[in-house]
Amino acid sequence: MSEELNELIRVRREKLEAFRQAGMDPFPYKFDKTACAFDLLEKYGDLKEGEESAETVAVAGRVMTKRGHGKASFAHIQDESGKIQIYGKQDILGENAYKLYQKLDMGDIIGVEGKVFKTKTNEVTVKVEKFTLLCKSLHPLPEKWHGLQDKELRYRERYVDLIVNPDVKEVFKKRSQIVSMIRRFLEDRGFIEVETPILNVMQGGAAATPFESYHDALDMPLFMRIAPELYLKRLIVGGFEKVFELGRVFRNEGISYKHNPEYTILEIYQAYTDLYGVMKLTEEMVAAAVKAVHGKLKITFKGEEIDFTTPWQRIPLVEALKKFGGVDIAGKSEDEIRKTAKSKGIEGYEEIGIGKVINVLYDKLVEGHLRQPTFIVDYPIETSPLAKKNRDNPRLVERFEMIVAGMEIANAFSELNDPIDQRERFEKQAELKAAGDQEAESMDEDFLRALEYGLPPTGGVGFGVDRLVMLLTDQPSIRDVLFFPHMRPIKPLE
Repeated sequence: MSEELNELIRVRREKLEAFRQAGMDPFPYKFDKTACAFDLLEKYGDLKEGEESAETVAVAGRVMTKRGHGKASFAHIQDESGKIQIYGKQDILGENAYKLYQKLDMGDIIGVEGKVFKTKTNEVTVKVEKFTLLCKSLHPLPEKWHGLQDKELRYRERYVDLIVNPDVKEVFKKRSQIVSMIRRFLEDRGFIEVETPILNVMQGGAAATPFESYHDALDMPLFMRIAPELYLKRLIVGGFEKVFELGRVFRNEGISYKHNPEYTILEIYQAYTDLYGVMKLTEEMVAAAVKAVHGKLKITFKGEEIDFTTPWQRIPLVEALKKFGGVDIAGKSEDEIRKTAKSKGIEGYEEIGIGKVINVLYDKLVEGHLRQPTFIVDYPIETSPLAKKNRDNPRLVERFEMIVAGMEIANAFSELNDPIDQRERFEKQAELKAAGDQEAESMDEDFLRALEYGLPPTGGVGFGVDRLVMLLTDQPSIRDVLFFPHMRPIKPLE
């Protein structure tokens, strides 16, 4: 901490004591607001210069600007709805109260009571007849926050980012609106929201490396869930026909502009439908979300126009590899595909299963080229142990990934409901895990038992909610749509 900052904090602490000495508690318990900034600006926008409201209002917020000296001064306070100007005058407050009023710092939270009037510059303003210090800010706000190039500081101190950057707060308000809209959309179609365990006895439901934990009383390891899929399908077995869950999942993977170790997932399962039923549901729900936020289906993301008009294009994975990656694997042997992977710089091509090799080829050569909403379909069976075999080609599965702007937004299956086939798939996954693939599925005997009771034909889809919010709010990084993204701790100076 710099000497200058230390001095500023010292002065603020002195002012804190001055308020206490004057008999004003700098951290009181409550304040009875009667209005917010936005409402006052709307209600009194038509006041004429010098005209005053009949009512006395009580508004509270954080001091964001101060100007003026002597016996009168202006300031702006900010609440959740916006900013409003306040006007303090010694003749109104009295000499002693006005001296305390002048000791207010930017960042202090205050309550103000008084009538509303219009200034000569036509600004709606609250005349301070009484003020209450609600919280003394002991740390100064950054003076040139907008000019900071180091976004790391904004992510680490999100509370300050939200105070001084109104646009950031609007992004998170939109995020809340998007999540609420998704819930309404699904509930209007008969889906019910459910909750399943976050601590799992074993990893499952997706190809990912889990975070491990331990339960002392049970004396057993537990895993932070990587997906709620297997529990949600148990509910379909139990007789629920339309379920969804919105919640956190945890994956021990790298961090990038589209990856965070924990993120929000939406998983939806519907009985008596298949991949194509949830594909239609996906188009309808995402298009509805886009229209709710933007009022139209064409949006701009990172300067690029994205058109969500349905239907979206559908491309088989092998065709996408040939079209965008210049790699033709149709009819090729495993050895030939591995040689192709090696020529493209894919490491570990000898140790990992051929389906995963194909998937890595796709990730490296194709996904970034898919800009408009696209369904990639027909994946290798090895990459999707929970999906039904393609009804026309048993080497493939009925699966799609929805890609927009080079990012996977959703992943869906015609869900595998044959317990014998599912056991064989789990056994092959166990072989991969024994060979060192940490992302392979675990053998889940309870899930297999559930399937033996009977899972009706089911379609399921999972969405990365954070990435969808990135798209709809035009934010370049997943960190920009998470209040508190994970970051490496700052090492203290030695």
